[in-house]
Amino acid sequence: MQNKQPEQIEVRGARVNNLRNIDVDIPLHQFVAITGLSGSGKSSLALGVLYAEGARRYLDALSTYTRRRISQMGKADVRVVRHLPAALALRQRPNVPSQRSTVGTMTESFNVLRLLFSRLGSHVSPSGQRVAPTLHVAEELPIDAGDGTSFFGPGAERFAFNSAGACPTCQGSGQIRQIVSERLIPDDNLTIRDGAVASWRLPGRNFMPLVAQAIGVDIDTPFKQLSAADRDIVLHGEKKKYAINIPTATGKIFHMDNAQFENAFAAVTDSLATTKNERAIQRLNRFYSFTTCPTCHGNRFDPKLLQTLVAGKNITEVSDLPLKDLSAFAQTIVPWLPVEMHKIGQTLVNEFTNSLTPLLELGLDYLTLSRAGMTLSTGELQRIQLSRTLRTATTGVLYVLDEPSIGLHPANVTGLIKIMRALVDQGNSLVVVDHNTRVIAAADTVIEIGPGAGRKGGQILHQGSVTQIKQQADSLIAPYLTGQADLLARQPQPDFFGAGKFSFHVKQRYNLHDVTAQFPLNRLSVVTGFSGAGKTTLILDSLVPALQAQIKGTPLPQHVDQLQADLQRVAMIDSTPVGKNTRSTVATYTGILDRLRKLFAQTPAAKAHHWGAAHFSYNTTQGACPTCKGTGHISLDVQYLPDIDQACPTCHGQRYNPETLQIKWHDLSIADILALSVDQAVPLFAKYKSLHHLVLALQSMGLGYLKLGEATPQLSGGEAQRLKLVAEMGQTQAGTLFIFDEPSVGLHPLDTRTLIHVFDQLLDQGATIITIEHDLDIVANADYVVDVGPRGGNAGGKIVASGTPQQIAANTNSITGKYLAQQLQLFHV
Repeated sequence: MQNKQPEQIEVRGARVNNLRNIDVDIPLHQFVAITGLSGSGKSSLALGVLYAEGARRYLDALSTYTRRRISQMGKADVRVVRHLPAALALRQRPNVPSQRSTVGTMTESFNVLRLLFSRLGSHVSPSGQRVAPTLHVAEELPIDAGDGTSFFGPGAERFAFNSAGACPTCQGSGQIRQIVSERLIPDDNLTIRDGAVASWRLPGRNFMPLVAQAIGVDIDTPFKQLSAADRDIVLHGEKKKYAINIPTATGKIFHMDNAQFENAFAAVTDSLATTKNERAIQRLNRFYSFTTCPTCHGNRFDPKLLQTLVAGKNITEVSDLPLKDLSAFAQTIVPWLPVEMHKIGQTLVNEFTNSLTPLLELGLDYLTLSRAGMTLSTGELQRIQLSRTLRTATTGVLYVLDEPSIGLHPANVTGLIKIMRALVDQGNSLVVVDHNTRVIAAADTVIEIGPGAGRKGGQILHQGSVTQIKQQADSLIAPYLTGQADLLARQPQPDFFGAGKFSFHVKQRYNLHDVTAQFPLNRLSVVTGFSGAGKTTLILDSLVPALQAQIKGTPLPQHVDQLQADLQRVAMIDSTPVGKNTRSTVATYTGILDRLRKLFAQTPAAKAHHWGAAHFSYNTTQGACPTCKGTGHISLDVQYLPDIDQACPTCHGQRYNPETLQIKWHDLSIADILALSVDQAVPLFAKYKSLHHLVLALQSMGLGYLKLGEATPQLSGGEAQRLKLVAEMGQTQAGTLFIFDEPSVGLHPLDTRTLIHVFDQLLDQGATIITIEHDLDIVANADYVVDVGPRGGNAGGKIVASGTPQQIAANTNSITGKYLAQQLQLFHV
């Protein structure tokens, strides 16, 4: 008799983050969607339990030697998980690629293309003779050039622009950089002592003005009034060592016998030569201008490599083909080869076309392999990341996808659902955390977590088919699946240009050609359109830098030749994480902790000890726990097992030393207050105006469930975005343009309503808002919509339609309009 195969993953006693000791059965070999309010515990279940345990158990099966070389995760806080397959995860936000990344390198299609050109190419010998494709390259045998000489064919590594195949001039970047002297001295009215030399403000060079003074340069005269000789020393002076005296903040003098002088140019070039950190390189890039490399003309390759041809094209020409044309080109390769090479040719061509298939199915047919990764939109990055996952073509794996619909146009969501269905059909299990109602409606099983967020969430509310969920009277997602919810959270203004407007013109930038855009003042505008259509280029690469230049009084970017805007400030609110480590909390980021520290310092007990505000910071030696140094946790190294992260045994996660915790304010220690949620802190701070204003602002944005001491890097993209807005609330915003890049990231439809209310508060304060968005709920609530398209890449770059949501929905040329019309019809708007 055959053993019955498990049909579900059994989770018992899950307590990760805010999960409240939940038990849940998750069907295997199905498409399961997990939904709930932001912060309710969806990702804790999907990633914190299912993925963490699935990945950990898989790694536990590997040898000790292998495990020591792999970054591992600890055991999830769950009593037991049964029948759990090996797990793969797709995270919410793809990382921004480096300057050297291209679509080809990110998808690994370029690896196959390099091999294809090495093994199948028609090469040119050192003596200048072109030879037909030959198996000798693969066999590592010399190739007869036909003139009495022979040579070895180039290996695949020779066609890599990030190593052996790089252009000798630009080292494979496609650009040459040159320091702009005006950026070294941005304001020549300043003296050197006051910071005239911007590059001397780089790390480790703050003493350079004193070295210049030791040489004899006057550092207290405005730079523009210095003699030509002194200016030359500052910009091009020789590297030499001098003795200098450095005064400290305490009044003491620090003497250096061998302080080396580094001129303004060298300070930048030397910094660049000694760093590999991407952030540091970006900071240094502000001193450079970038132009296309004159040797490779931007294609990154050593020009010698372009002699090798496959089916009449060199590697640059093939890399520049749109993916939809690349598949057709690949089919011409085998007939072009000699008969004896058909087998190896077909193998490589199949591998190449297989690497392209997921990209084509995900609607990225307009991209080229040569497209720079850093120019891709979030939706494009998300789909490239998904394509890599899909290429594995595994069976019996649990795929955990965290908001795969981020950055995707409604038309792209259709392709995404098809791909996810294919994963299940291959014999895999799929768990998707998403708020997109079309994704949820396509699932076999829906699990709803709630009822609220933070401490109010972490419970299983409902589980069943989409039909069953729609019938639950207390379901939070059901009204958005059935269309019974109120779609409009605000009343859009039909007179969208009533408060004025501004406009700008883009000459040429990526796929934008001769585009004029106009937007209303003091209104909510939404820029929508296909992923890769040019939305980011229009707003973030054109409008924002043009406005910043106008405000500073500097020239407009080269690709923007007109800007007519009466705006004095631009505020970018994106969803990148807030803070870099666990020391950054909601209280530190918003300034609540600074105010609390002063209140604690004013207590009689603190005054008796002569303690100031610094004593109530966990980032100082006076206040921090001596064991964990104020982080609240310690990491135990257990060699080949994953590091064990646990609460500090001294402060038990409270971050402070015992002496500091003895001081009470309203019968609470400072750690007790940081353990409160925003909602709990509101009545406590009622009599303290500045504190009360901050917690009310957090509460009004739907962040009342967050703890004051919650680490900010752990917040979702949507939470991070709203947290950044706290400082903007309650003050006049006339003349301010707020730019939001996909503010609906991670937001349940009910959270989206809260966000729209926040938009209305900003508009009431006189602000102008532009948001780049695909979420149809936000589009429907806009005063003015600009639809970019009609599709992505070269098939986009035009403003297809503009006007009210109803006008966009009625426009037959707008693909967005088609889906918006369906949304408005579903909700009877």
